[in-house]
Amino acid sequence: MTNPNIVNVTEIYGNTLVALVTSANAASQNLVVNAQSSGKIYKINALYVSNYHGTNAADITINHRTGANEFSIVSTVSVAADSTLVSVTKDTSIYLMENCQINMTTNANSVLSVLCSWDEIK
Repeated sequence: MTNPNIVNVTEIYGNTLVALVTSANAASQNLVVNAQSSGKIYKINALYVSNYHGTNAADITINHRTGANEFSIVSTVSVAADSTLVSVTKDTSIYLMENCQINMTTNANSVLSVLCSWDEIK
């Protein structure tokens, strides 16, 4: 894993991903993956989790994985019905170096959606 120098940036691409969190009580679901030797760094600018179920709350765990090590960004937080959890904003951005990823798990099938926005810097 390297930490690319971002002083002499040649390319910056904006990305947004919207996805359902579908794997209840199962293996984690990858959200953003920065491959090993990509030569890039990702700046995570926004990460929102919405519960669109009208009645039931659902738990979300969001992790930052570096190689084999995993660290919680959000750990088993309940997202109330018809509400949104703001876990990362531009003011609290996270850099994702090579061979790192953000993944998530939930306790409920297909009631949470996630929106993630990031800059891909090369």
